[in-house]
Amino acid sequence: MVYVRRDASGSVLSVSAEADDLHPEAADAHAPEVQAFLGRLGDDNPLAGTDLGLVRVIEDLIDLLIARDLIRFTDLPDAAQEKLMARRTMRRSAGSLDLINGDNEVL
Repeated sequence: MVYVRRDASGSVLSVSAEADDLHPEAADAHAPEVQAFLGRLGDDNPLAGTDLGLVRVIEDLIDLLIARDLIRFTDLPDAAQEKLMARRTMRRSAGSLDLINGDNEVL
């Protein structure tokens, strides 16, 4: 749950982790308008553009460590296991539909 401040047209102007005088309205952090606002913030951040690529590097690194028996998948926290499995499933599904090529670039 986050708290938002909106303009007269209802667009999100700012988001806060805590309710205060400027952010009185509770909103789901995954709500489309909150995600859109956060996405606009990322446009100004030069590091945000590298995040997706870095995520793939980390996934590949985890796979390599597992393949070399340096860690076990079950050594990872439950939340990390769930996220990795969800991404693998999505990648496999997208690959079977031929929507992405081997580098996971959208065609």
